[in-house]
Amino acid sequence: MDLPVMIQTKRLPHPSSNVTVYYPVVTEMKDATIQRNINHTIINALNELLIEQNFYAEELVELIANFEIKTNERGVLSLTLIVYSFTGGAHGMTVVKALTFDTKTGKQYELEELFKPNSDYVKKISDIIREDIKKWNVDLLDPPFKTIQKNQDFYIADTSIVIFFQLYEITPYYWGLPYFPIPLLDLKDIIKPDTPLDRMMAFT
Repeated sequence: MDLPVMIQTKRLPHPSSNVTVYYPVVTEMKDATIQRNINHTIINALNELLIEQNFYAEELVELIANFEIKTNERGVLSLTLIVYSFTGGAHGMTVVKALTFDTKTGKQYELEELFKPNSDYVKKISDIIREDIKKWNVDLLDPPFKTIQKNQDFYIADTSIVIFFQLYEITPYYWGLPYFPIPLLDLKDIIKPDTPLDRMMAFT
């Protein structure tokens, strides 16, 4: 079994006490190139989020960035970068970016790369989410729910894939970010071999 990778928490220096940025750094991997590529991807994604969330803007009042490790086992690293910012107005905004890596190769996976070609994974996942929306009485901005995007945000948590949406993407602000965990067993027929989902499926 592949051991977890080591994760260090680093803090980005900033002169304002209202700005706090913590981010993950992968360390002590046997392959320095793979480690460097994973960390480079994380930093690039974080910087894109910080730009989107007005880190460099004069009107920034408060910004808090953190991360959560969702899976770190079996050669799979799945994490989320979370950035909240406030520039005035009624409330701040939170954006979440998920990254999923094969730690054997350093490859980052998009949603479409986890499923077999022509498997119509978009429809299957959308149908599952549509039922969950009904079951949980989720308020939608534009009902009924239609479909996920082909590379919708996701992360892997143990033996589930969690599909999620940004603020205002499908729901009003007061719903926060809606998350929809889907057991891998429900998707087993369309999971592509030799992917992080396939590796996690082997232990269900």
